Amino acid sequence: MGLENIGGWELLLMILVGLFIFGPDKLPKAISDGVQMLRQLRQMARNATGDLSRELGTDIQLEDLHPKTFLRKHVLSEEDEAALRKPLQGIYDDLRGTADSVKSDLGATATALDVHAPDPPAAAEPKRAVARDYSYDDAT
Repeated sequence: MGLENIGGWELLLMILVGLFIFGPDKLPKAISDGVQMLRQLRQMARNATGDLSRELGTDIQLEDLHPKTFLRKHVLSEEDEAALRKPLQGIYDDLRGTADSVKSDLGATATALDVHAPDPPAAAEPKRAVARDYSYDDAT
């Protein structure tokens, strides 16, 4: 995990925001503290996953700690997962088929309406507003 997703403009914007918030004299110390905090958090996460791996007797990565991924990889077997998905998969397939047919029907209707639509009538000339000068005396 690094800075590969941050472009030049984003980095420049972060530096400017840091300058506004911390000021030029405290910004290097704030960056140093932030980097040190990230290193400590990563080390704590590595320690936690190592302890969890030892307790469960399996290799656990940091991504595996998401509850859905954890259950899928370490608690449920592939057969259990397939059994849980089977009832919902049929419903999903039926719903997908219905949505596709509605989409095609709407597309056909839109095409038919575009072909048979009459030309719009010429717009009538808009009514002109009567210009009237108002003064302070009119309001009082």
